[in-house]
Amino acid sequence: MQDNHDGKWLEEPASPKGHAWQDPTRAVHGGPRPRDQRGLINPPVDRASTIIYDSVEAYMDRHQGLYDEVIYGLYGTRTTFALAEAVSELEGGCNTVITSSGTSAIALALTAFVAGGDHLLVADCVYGPTRKFLTDVLARFGVEVEYFRPDIGAEIAGLCRSNTRLIYMETPGSQTFDMIDVPAITAVARSRGILTALDNTWATPLFFKPLAHGVDISLASATKYLSGHSDCLLGTMTAASDAVYRQLKDAAARWGNCASPDNCYLVHRGIRTLDARLERHQRTAATLIEWFAQQPEVVAVRYPAHPADPGHAIWKRDFTGASGLFGVQLDGLTPPQTSAFFNEFSLFQLGSSWGGFESLAVPAWPAPIRDFPNGEADGALIRIHAGLEAPQDLIADLAAAFARVRALRGRGQAS
Repeated sequence: MQDNHDGKWLEEPASPKGHAWQDPTRAVHGGPRPRDQRGLINPPVDRASTIIYDSVEAYMDRHQGLYDEVIYGLYGTRTTFALAEAVSELEGGCNTVITSSGTSAIALALTAFVAGGDHLLVADCVYGPTRKFLTDVLARFGVEVEYFRPDIGAEIAGLCRSNTRLIYMETPGSQTFDMIDVPAITAVARSRGILTALDNTWATPLFFKPLAHGVDISLASATKYLSGHSDCLLGTMTAASDAVYRQLKDAAARWGNCASPDNCYLVHRGIRTLDARLERHQRTAATLIEWFAQQPEVVAVRYPAHPADPGHAIWKRDFTGASGLFGVQLDGLTPPQTSAFFNEFSLFQLGSSWGGFESLAVPAWPAPIRDFPNGEADGALIRIHAGLEAPQDLIADLAAAFARVRALRGRGQAS
């Protein structure tokens, strides 16, 4: 190795000429290169509000750098921009805005492009807090929100109006894991000049590329898989074009939304192991699903990667993998049976969110808030997140839960 007189030995690795890096490599090396950080592998954690300028001229012109420079702590630091660069590389996007949470990313993306009097089309299977924001905030400000069936495909053309500004999707759908024909919908949207946005938290950009399928804004709760350790909150908004990126950045600035530099650092670190973690989550989920399918109380398993799932054909066509989150529909649970099932787990935890290293199991009730129920009321729906534990240990924990329910049912029949 040569002396560090000119810094050449710190030059960042580059993919061989003519060879494009695969996503696992992009996840490991995404963001600024060590040479740009004085040889540091990880970006620095910049905790900053005030930024000092060398001249009054530079200070007066500072907002010229709003979109790609550090000008004030609220708008991002080197830590923020490093993560944004890494996410953009994985998403295949123009640029990314980092927000304080997944919910804030959704809210900002929606408010950036719709106003009073506009018409907004939303997939009926979206995340519960998204629906609350639409009902409690956007509708109150005069935005007309219309929900559509997840399986509508190109027929969404019949719902589009002259004032339709945005089509919002989430696939697979929250809790029910409905698959959406994204290319069919984006083709209609583009032909009519309508923007599209999609929550890609479940698949991450490793397993699905919304922008490559015609979507204008790819959103994610980085709190979940991108972080992977259940210890921070963050959201991402990746734009397909510079014009869309600037409007998203403006919206975040106007609302005063700021991502914590410490959380940016944690998520960036999490991305480095994203491929390895997702491979394990996916493999464990498949093992658990095969076990669930053998239980007599299980009516259906909701997981698009499973051949029996109604959305499997779309998943197989558009996705390259599946994460560790899925649904299990049982033949019904009484309140005592629900308590017996959930309250005595050894490994599975009861908790909101998912995407961390730990396995979760929670009851779900999507039907009451849906315009187009999909059989959710026919039985008890359980949401499972397969963590990084040994699959056989998780199966033993689930087997004990089913045994508790069967014992209660046996006593009920005997009486």
